[in-house]
Amino acid sequence: MVPSTQVLCPGTKVRYPRCPFRGTLALRLQTNIASALLLRKMDAMTHNPLISIVDDHSLTRETIEDLVRSLGFSARTFASAESFLRSSSIAETECLILDVQMRKMSGIDLQDHLSQNGFDIPIIFVTAYSDEAVEARALSAGAICFLRKPLDLQIRLGDCLHAALGGARGAPELTCS
Repeated sequence: MVPSTQVLCPGTKVRYPRCPFRGTLALRLQTNIASALLLRKMDAMTHNPLISIVDDHSLTRETIEDLVRSLGFSARTFASAESFLRSSSIAETECLILDVQMRKMSGIDLQDHLSQNGFDIPIIFVTAYSDEAVEARALSAGAICFLRKPLDLQIRLGDCLHAALGGARGAPELTCS
């Protein structure tokens, strides 16, 4: 039987008249808390945003996916607006790279649908067909960038992605020449 004057020292299974580790244990707990906070902050800094790519042309989709991954982001591709809407990726998507002209639902229609349903996903439009009215509509509805295919410069898409992920809305139009 242990005398009632002895206490169980926290973090050990040993009983002492007084815990010799009390000061050290308190310092260890403070260090562990500081380490946990630092790890949480580092995790936020190393967070790898998901970029979803919606384009009905497989070669374009694959090329943009490779480019996005080369910039250090995660990427998922979709062959249509409908397949993106059916996926579970909507909630995870932090930026959407979207073709303007697609078969059933256009990129502009998808932008409108997402907005009407409360999804505020930054959108980068890409198109092979230049139409100033469509471009103006997309940008006025909140698109981050409007790029023309082919995406010849990695820097342009990279700049758009960083603007989108940094929360910059209404950024100046970036076009490939």
